[in-house]
Amino acid sequence: MKVQLDRDILAESVQWAARSLPLRPSQPILAGLLIRAEPGQLILSSFDYETSARITVPATVEEPGLALVSGRLLSEISRSLPDKPVWLAADGNSLSLDCGSSHFALQLLTVADYPELPAMPQACGWIDSASLAEAVGQVVIAAGRDELLPVFTGVRLEFNHDQLSFLATDRYRMALKELVWSPAGPGLDAAVLVPGKVLAETAKSMTAGDSVTLSLASVETGEGLIGFEGEGGGGRRQITTRLLDGEFPKVRHLMNIAGQLTVKLSTSELAAAVKRVALVAERNTSLKMVIGQQSVTLEAATGDQAQAFEEVAAQVWAAEADEPAVEQVGFNPHYLSDVLSVLNAPYVKLAFSGPGKPCLLTPLADLDQESEVDYRHVIMLMRLPG
Repeated sequence: MKVQLDRDILAESVQWAARSLPLRPSQPILAGLLIRAEPGQLILSSFDYETSARITVPATVEEPGLALVSGRLLSEISRSLPDKPVWLAADGNSLSLDCGSSHFALQLLTVADYPELPAMPQACGWIDSASLAEAVGQVVIAAGRDELLPVFTGVRLEFNHDQLSFLATDRYRMALKELVWSPAGPGLDAAVLVPGKVLAETAKSMTAGDSVTLSLASVETGEGLIGFEGEGGGGRRQITTRLLDGEFPKVRHLMNIAGQLTVKLSTSELAAAVKRVALVAERNTSLKMVIGQQSVTLEAATGDQAQAFEEVAAQVWAAEADEPAVEQVGFNPHYLSDVLSVLNAPYVKLAFSGPGKPCLLTPLADLDQESEVDYRHVIMLMRLPG
């Protein structure tokens, strides 16, 4: 194998493919990055039996071939190279890399021992790449991080004809995003559970092109494998990942909270106030929100050492007009900051159905308009001390 390609293309493509490599591989061979040189292109691949990543980039190929090297080492090397063309050549037991006056020799791993990468499943439709990135960013923040509860670490994708829904929960918060996409054929009705971490990385890395192709190994049941294909980093990127097993909790009904008390206010003002006041909040304690007639006041404290409060102007409405619009609620400050950072709207509406019950947050384009219903986020309120 003998290949020449641009230094920036090599560095970005190697780093992207190597990002999927396991930190502690179950087999040493899985730490390898597979390099395949074909006429006019170089294909870099990684696989850990769960998730595969492939990127195809343009290259000048003098000799086609196949090589397997340490992915993380090649990633470190490619980032340090000078801004000059790079030559890769595999000969015998080593891969040589030359860039200007820099020369490296990497030991080759045995290609025959490397597992066969899964084929990309059948395409089931296309989605705008920017819409996918926004949807995943808004929903994945609600997915769990505890690997002992794998169902909660996933994002549920629901395919219903031309509507695609993203749903996630960690039991303390829930997020739902609904959008229109382009199915490959009529009648697609399926639901799959995708690892949230993989979905987040995928959505962020395929924004260079106009659209992303979605593929399912089994359209009827949604079991098995899901694939994504799109542009990024000067090449065509492909990711497949095994779907999570288990029954996703039924939480959609929590997205239809009828607010007995609603608050509308500036997203940026609330986000900034939460960030400042939360600086003095004790670990695992709530951020108190006191809802007044025309404002909300945020309060937090670290015992007697530090206290903070800040008032933010708001529009407040109560279902019972004869009752004063005053309420005290407790938020997890990190959960509240997370959703405010991804709303992508100038205003936010908070709907409360009663003391101790969940709060529904929705984006607003204008204070005089109702909520945009394509994104809903629910946060379980915390108990206030005393």
